[in-house]
Amino acid sequence: MSAPLLELDRLTVRRGTRLVLDGASLRVSAGEVVGLLGPNGAGKTTLLRAALGLLPHEGTSSLARLPARARARAAAFLPQGREIAWPVPVQDLVALGRAPHGAPDTTHPAVTRAIARMGLEAFRHRPATALSGGEQARVLIARTLAQEAPLVLADEPVAGLDPEAQIRTMQVFADHARAGGAVVASVHDLGLAARHCTRLVLLRAGRLVADGTAAEVLTEDNLARVFSIRGFHAETGDGPVFLPLGTIG
Repeated sequence: MSAPLLELDRLTVRRGTRLVLDGASLRVSAGEVVGLLGPNGAGKTTLLRAALGLLPHEGTSSLARLPARARARAAAFLPQGREIAWPVPVQDLVALGRAPHGAPDTTHPAVTRAIARMGLEAFRHRPATALSGGEQARVLIARTLAQEAPLVLADEPVAGLDPEAQIRTMQVFADHARAGGAVVASVHDLGLAARHCTRLVLLRAGRLVADGTAAEVLTEDNLARVFSIRGFHAETGDGPVFLPLGTIG
């Protein structure tokens, strides 16, 4: 069996006396698209950042133990913030994803592939700051893909995207996993996660409370306890479907 691309053992993050992430253990292997689910403040962003060694933590992360350059080659990180400060051409921004491998090169095949996969060919030479918010988000996803790291850690990658771009992004993640990589992404859209992730991990108040398939994780009890909602889940010929139905209480 090949080594996991990410292994967390009792990863814990504190802010003062408060546990923000409480003993999270997780193994992610090649071929997986893992959806991190949970309400605001559940610890999803903290888990991703601590896994990369960007936050002081207790416990261990296989990524955090690596030297910085090796870590950048092992994992690409798409943070939640979407600000692009400089009016550089799209291709130049995407090429920054090549930095762990040497000087950024706009002609590198990985840059061209990433731009094409996110449907950005028409914007290649335009200043990134001249694009809409959703288009800028796609540029940042393309930069992450251009890094060609086996593992992608993405914090709310589809937030603010239109439906076509959301589906395209999740399909790109699935392609990355099928090619031997893996993705861990925090997702608020439970339906999108159920349909496109091979595995769901549910957090509540900093603790992992469920880990498995959509049917195993999006249960009536978990939905009520974690999100205070009711939902409908079904397996169809086109894959799993989940719809929130209403709040509880």
